[in-house]
Amino acid sequence: MRRRLLRFIIGISAVIAIVVGLGGNAQAVSKFKILHRFHKTDGAYPAGNLTFDAAGNLYGTSGGGDTSCGSGGCGTVYELTPNADGTWSETVLHYFTSTEDNEPAIGVTLDAAGNLYGTTVQGPDAGDVYQLVPQPDGSWTENILHKFGGAYDGNPQGGMAFDASGNLYGTSGWGCGLAGESCVFEMTPTSGGSWTFTALYQFPFSGAAGWYPSGTTPIFDAKGNIYATTAFGGDYGCSPYGNGCYGLGVAFELSPNADGTWTETLLHTFTGGNDGESPTCALVFDARGSLYGTTFSGGEYGNGNVFKLIPNADGTWTERVLHQFTGGKDGSVPFAGLTFDAQGNLYGTTTEGGAFGYGVVFEMKPTGNGGWSYSVLYSFNDTVGARPDAGLILDAAGNLYGTTAGDGKKTFGSVFEITP
Repeated sequence: MRRRLLRFIIGISAVIAIVVGLGGNAQAVSKFKILHRFHKTDGAYPAGNLTFDAAGNLYGTSGGGDTSCGSGGCGTVYELTPNADGTWSETVLHYFTSTEDNEPAIGVTLDAAGNLYGTTVQGPDAGDVYQLVPQPDGSWTENILHKFGGAYDGNPQGGMAFDASGNLYGTSGWGCGLAGESCVFEMTPTSGGSWTFTALYQFPFSGAAGWYPSGTTPIFDAKGNIYATTAFGGDYGCSPYGNGCYGLGVAFELSPNADGTWTETLLHTFTGGNDGESPTCALVFDARGSLYGTTFSGGEYGNGNVFKLIPNADGTWTERVLHQFTGGKDGSVPFAGLTFDAQGNLYGTTTEGGAFGYGVVFEMKPTGNGGWSYSVLYSFNDTVGARPDAGLILDAAGNLYGTTAGDGKKTFGSVFEITP
């Protein structure tokens, strides 16, 4: 598995055994195209979702690059630009080094001025929030907006999201000032060009409220409430990784109060049964206000699932499982969240399973009776790329774009396009 998935596993002393079974679903016919293959010097093990700008260029983050951080590299931020002949050209916008922030987390976020924002996991401190500003000569300047400090303060592995007022939100896995605690934080721009960091909500270590929001990117509803997941915490069970009884994760909502504080509401506490365990995904809304996501493990076959959270009139939420991954041809161990197209179909990835054992891109279509049909659009092998642990994005024509991690031996990751 690639570095982002390994950071999640190793960071919690995880040792996971994944068994690829023989069952599965039929593979749909789709057109697959590699846009770029990474070669360690220009990046490797690309991390997180891609981002489009208005001109159709793609932006993302990776490992690789400067090797002063070790064989995995310190990481890069890159841009892919489409050419007239259908090929794409890569430009590395920033190389991280061992003397500064390094190991960028899951992707970058673009603002209206064309600046990029993201987080790093490591460095002289414990990760940071950074901004990349384009310059007239084509170079990019990095500004550090916030430095996390201390062994238990940092590890921001999630993505960043803007609210309607231009404030940035993210999550930190190992705390925002108090040992062992993780948090949801806000970055607020000031008139002088600096940014103010505020921990909006801190999760008590291994508590019922949830803990370790790894890999998740906050999303908002129309009222400004925040929704996300935690990989651990909650009331049920011990860690599936044999390293303690930390709980099996929750889906939660944070609501702002008049005094500036935020109140958490638990939408679902995962039990490790058919409902799954350890969600590491961002959530996504449908038009009716239901939320969709994936669990990393658990479920009927132990390989994770696709779930839906439905709001009830009394303020509670009901979970419905839409697909249980068998570990066979249908895929196994989904690390990332889901994406809707304009027709209401869902798309996602799994890091394992499939026809060759290296993960799949899948599609789920509503059947009209509350059910969903499941099909595999593409099964990865170890030639074109392996283990897609990031989510997907769509262009205006409905084409899907994503990244693979590679195995670190034959392949070092790629950016791909799929036409369903």
